[in-house]
Amino acid sequence: MLRIFTIAIVLLSNAASAETINVKYYGTLDLKPFVCTDITRSSFINRTCYDKAQQFMVVQLRSTYYPYCEMPAGTYQAFLNAPSMGKYYNANIKGSGPDGPYDCRTHRKPTY
Repeated sequence: MLRIFTIAIVLLSNAASAETINVKYYGTLDLKPFVCTDITRSSFINRTCYDKAQQFMVVQLRSTYYPYCEMPAGTYQAFLNAPSMGKYYNANIKGSGPDGPYDCRTHRKPTY
């Protein structure tokens, strides 16, 4: 009986640590391979999650997550360290025109 209880606790704790989000233009995404950072110093960037192996970032702007593909780790680190994350995002990540520098429509989109 104790063994069954222990197994149930382990399964529940693993299930509780799993997180999936809905990403605009991408769909449902399991955040298990990502390192996520809650952002408190920006008025519109709430959270970032980055998978270094796939060079894939999702950023939560207010309540919506957006994907960015083939983003080098150095760019992601510069974004996190920027004096103004919003200015850095607008100038270097979001880009200009319909396909910015890391737009998943024109860059390799990872599958999970």
